[in-house]
Amino acid sequence: MSWWGKFIGGAVGFTMGGPLGLLIGGVIGHKLVDKPLQGSDNELTQAAFFSATFSIMGHIAKADGHVTKDEIAMARQIMDHMKLDAEQKRAAIELFNKGKQADFDLDGVLAQFKQVAHRRTTLLQMFLEIQLHAALADGKIDSDEQLIINKIAQRLGFSTRHIEQLTALVRSNLGLGGNRYNYGYAEPHKSQAELLKEAYKMLGVKRSASDAEVKKAYRRLMNQHHPDKLVSKGLPEEMIQMATEKTQQIKAAYEMVKDTRK
Repeated sequence: MSWWGKFIGGAVGFTMGGPLGLLIGGVIGHKLVDKPLQGSDNELTQAAFFSATFSIMGHIAKADGHVTKDEIAMARQIMDHMKLDAEQKRAAIELFNKGKQADFDLDGVLAQFKQVAHRRTTLLQMFLEIQLHAALADGKIDSDEQLIINKIAQRLGFSTRHIEQLTALVRSNLGLGGNRYNYGYAEPHKSQAELLKEAYKMLGVKRSASDAEVKKAYRRLMNQHHPDKLVSKGLPEEMIQMATEKTQQIKAAYEMVKDTRK
């Protein structure tokens, strides 16, 4: 049984408290006081990831003062892509709406999420990538959204260069290696030269990099996005398909670079 099933069934208790505890308890309706933690550390991390993901997604959507139809559609498409059941979807929507509120405690949620995640960099990176998808719902990241993305990245320990690489990965439109989730925005047709430039950005290497450096970057990214490893670190099982598709995009980028160099 997943963390969700155990939580709904009352088998997992939370004494976490704080902003994340309030989000989880308020949305799902479980008391957080004087209830011992019966679930595993991984289940707690999965619950925290789920709650932080959708609440902060709502916060980003409201960054410019209003939530567009594209942003709402994007959130619902992500929920559908995760194959959330009706109860999970209800919780995700409520979390999204809580994130839109003026008194949403972004700093508190980020600090507690990072603490619960125990600095698992690959897990935090996947979280940031999902938020980038939210910001790119209409095909661009406006200045208000970028400020929040930068703040999220800073709080989670990522550099400006890392944000640029992840943004390139999220913007990927290589169209190779299987399905790709686009969520409401479509990029214009790109030339082969543009796709190749994007592939290098995705891999985080320059054109001048050696073949060995390119291969090392590819292996590092594949390791960071390995679905089974991410789930073992606390990624909710509902999000495993997203991680799988990321590995397909990374592989497509690597194959493009490798074939061009032959």
